[in-house]
Amino acid sequence: MSLPFSDHCEPLAYTALELHCVVSALQQELRRGKFLYVEIRPIQQIEYATSFHCSNHSYCLHQLDLKPDLDTLFNSFHKDSTQRKVRRARRDGLTYEEGRSESLLEVFYRLLLLTRRRHGLPPQPRSWFRNLIDCFAEALKIRVAFKNNLPVAAILTIRNKRTLLYKYGCSDKQFHNLGGIHLLLWRAIQEAKEDGLCMFDFGRSDLENAGLIKFKDRWGCANSVMTYRRFSSLEHLRGSFLPPNMEWAARSARRMLSYLPDSVLCSAGDLLYRHLG
Repeated sequence: MSLPFSDHCEPLAYTALELHCVVSALQQELRRGKFLYVEIRPIQQIEYATSFHCSNHSYCLHQLDLKPDLDTLFNSFHKDSTQRKVRRARRDGLTYEEGRSESLLEVFYRLLLLTRRRHGLPPQPRSWFRNLIDCFAEALKIRVAFKNNLPVAAILTIRNKRTLLYKYGCSDKQFHNLGGIHLLLWRAIQEAKEDGLCMFDFGRSDLENAGLIKFKDRWGCANSVMTYRRFSSLEHLRGSFLPPNMEWAARSARRMLSYLPDSVLCSAGDLLYRHLG
């Protein structure tokens, strides 16, 4: 079980007593055996005491404040790596389509498969995205950029209260120079601003992923460290995060996955995503 502790737009301030009550209630559920583990994902740094085994994992969180006007926002982007690519995408005539149709999902999924293969990771099952569409309905959008009717990049966004969350992004590497992802993100930011939202959430990044962190930094985001805390009873240590001495095994698995045929890679995602995704 995982619990978020705030809306990203307006973080909540928890008193020590409130936090103690929440953690105590969760401990009771663990003792009853209802959950294998409980994971808390606070936006702000918090401290609490628990008698359970606790493991931590930290990420870099990027958020773009949408209060400035669109011109100010655009001018805050990195001139070469971000502004230039948005302008190039416009100049090169990339077209844009958005929605939640099965055909758009299929286009998105083909690009996702290419991207997950590059990263040596199994793709999420198609059923995962169909369930997201069913659950979030109009709050979710698949956005795809095309060059001469050929899909080159896609992102999936979810609206939550006054925040627009960039959840998934994928692309065809041979068209990276066209700036498809940059165009889609800028269109999403413009839409969020026009709808009166106050935050564009670029999501979390592993602290070791310097390239992704730099990409998000170049969108003028504020970044902070957020720490997920997972606690379980000692007999359920498999609820812990992957220990550092197992990173070599993860790297070996990624190399192997990058060579699997599409059908086998998708089957691996269907089987493993709940554990490794």
